[in-house]
Amino acid sequence: MAPPNHYCFFSTIFFFLFLLSFSPTSAILPKVNVRLPVTPSKLVKRVCKGDTVDRNFCLQVLTTPEAVAVKDPTKLGTLIMQLGAANGKATLDAYNEMIKKPGSPQALKALNSCVEAYKYAIQSFKMVSTELVDDPMTANYDVSVLFPEITNCEKALTDAKVEAPRLYDGNRFIKYYIAMGSQITSILEDQSKENDY
Repeated sequence: MAPPNHYCFFSTIFFFLFLLSFSPTSAILPKVNVRLPVTPSKLVKRVCKGDTVDRNFCLQVLTTPEAVAVKDPTKLGTLIMQLGAANGKATLDAYNEMIKKPGSPQALKALNSCVEAYKYAIQSFKMVSTELVDDPMTANYDVSVLFPEITNCEKALTDAKVEAPRLYDGNRFIKYYIAMGSQITSILEDQSKENDY
């Protein structure tokens, strides 16, 4: 049996880690899981090799056992869309928290425009999941048009001099998911064209 001091020490550490796991920031930032290295599949490597994709982020997100096990691009696309929607929801929650704080009218206007952009992004990620099988070209378009929405949100924040690193991180990560979504829908679109011949 461990001495009482060790018990208190370890209990305190576990309690602290438990509290950290529920912090609002962890919802926006990708979770880093302590696990044995998982080798990415050929499909994951192909998605993460895209010109606009942040390779490190992509590999970090898609080297989970469930993502690596996916061999079908449609299923991987659905997973990416779900992750993008979840990230968008976490960032939207951060925007809604920020709106409650006192600020300038310009900041409030910028934050509200970002809220609308994120609502649109979340809906689009969900919609694209249903389009992946039947219409990859439309799915590709619907993901790609999200990028300017988030860019406009960032510009509005910068112009209004909103200082909120969490929001800028959320914007950066949602752009990474958009790029990954564009890449997987391009792969599906190419696959669809090959099947037509």
